[in-house]
Amino acid sequence: MEEKEVKFLNINPDLIQKKLKEIGAKKVFERLYKRKVFDYEDLRLDKSGAWIRIRDEGDKITLGFKKRIGMSADGKGNDKGMEEIEVEVNDFEKTANILLKAGLIEKHYAENKRIRYQLDDIEFDIDFWPQLEPYLEIEAPSWERIDEAILLLGLNLKDKKIFSAYQIYKLKGINFNDYKEVTFDGMIKKKK
Repeated sequence: MEEKEVKFLNINPDLIQKKLKEIGAKKVFERLYKRKVFDYEDLRLDKSGAWIRIRDEGDKITLGFKKRIGMSADGKGNDKGMEEIEVEVNDFEKTANILLKAGLIEKHYAENKRIRYQLDDIEFDIDFWPQLEPYLEIEAPSWERIDEAILLLGLNLKDKKIFSAYQIYKLKGINFNDYKEVTFDGMIKKKK
């Protein structure tokens, strides 16, 4: 299933929240997300722009497969989209253990903070990641609805980015795969 979402980088969270309230969006939550990302030892998923993720969202735990669609050659430009298959599971650590027993390796553990607003069928997420400026993510059932949301907020359609948080780190010269742990308490490098 194709996930339809875009990002706007380096936003002012207070200003975006003010605009969201003005257009009638309702705040749904503010919480910490925790995730573990897995791959095969030869990193074949990573090489194809894909990953397997377990994410604790505070009110539910999900297991998902994500794959970048139409990746730019340099990895810094917009993708065409994202494939996502996701199911709910009921235990973060047991699910991680199943993946390890199946022969996958844990690439890293990461945290981010998210503030979510909802307007009809559109989700607006203000995301905070260690060492990144806050960004806005807009997800909707169609690309047309995303463009409508962008215009409602008075944002420029040309500024939308279609890529992952890992690509945002790459823009800052940080290779996410060099880290075992990415938290607000610090970023722990992998042993070479």
